[in-house]
Amino acid sequence: MKLRANSGMQSLLLMLAASGALFAQSSGPDKSPNQATVLDARQIMAQSIAATERSWQARDHYTFTERDVDRRLDDLGRLKSENIDVTRMTLVNGARFEQLMEHNGQLPSADEQKKSNKDLEKLKRETPAEQAARLLKTQENRSFLHDLLEAFDFHLLGEELVAGRPAYILQATPHPGYHAHGRYGKLLSRVEGKLWVDKQDFAWVKVDGEVTQSFSIGLLVARVQRGSHILMEQTCVGDAVWVPKRLEMRASATILFLKSLEVERILTYSDYRPASDGSYSVSR
Repeated sequence: MKLRANSGMQSLLLMLAASGALFAQSSGPDKSPNQATVLDARQIMAQSIAATERSWQARDHYTFTERDVDRRLDDLGRLKSENIDVTRMTLVNGARFEQLMEHNGQLPSADEQKKSNKDLEKLKRETPAEQAARLLKTQENRSFLHDLLEAFDFHLLGEELVAGRPAYILQATPHPGYHAHGRYGKLLSRVEGKLWVDKQDFAWVKVDGEVTQSFSIGLLVARVQRGSHILMEQTCVGDAVWVPKRLEMRASATILFLKSLEVERILTYSDYRPASDGSYSVSR
């Protein structure tokens, strides 16, 4: 069973990478910062949330390529299976369209191409009601951003150069008594880690951390276990717009409460290009 990154799984991974899941704990001794430091950390985080929201909105107007490597490992970490999909993310009438370009180095089959063409035609004929429902779902998937300041306590650990750019290093730990909101809100209290924030653009340059409490994906389909590790790196494509460059997850998961798996998921993104609103460009 493959947990598709181009649907709910991608949203989940991006959510975790963007949330406290990736604020790893400090490796040094725990120090209690003074009140000014706490306020500084929250101010940095507040600006980074606003910058992230702007980048996400801008990313909706870019086309790009996604390479999805899905590996299943045995108990000793040896490779059991591997699937690699290359997908071109285009825009069709302002909506994201995912076109499979390769599967394990091969062109899509006739059936896969037929399904892709069918999905394309359906998206091109999207009704106003369907468009409204799609936009609402996108807003719901991103609504957790507004809960981060409530869900976590932030601490400024210092500064560091990342890819030649100065960045703040923030640590976040779940805030006691946080009451979850929205579809993904309950996951915020189950992750922690470290976040690097670009000093100029306040973008999330890198996040790195792990799952501290297990959680389910979908309707009792899979359960990601405690200790699963997540890493995200972002890059700037100009005009303070930051986009994912690499997203990696190493997880222990249980499928349907029966089958235990070690999953390694690596998503890499490239060839970002601005696209005109309402246009589409799909290879046939």
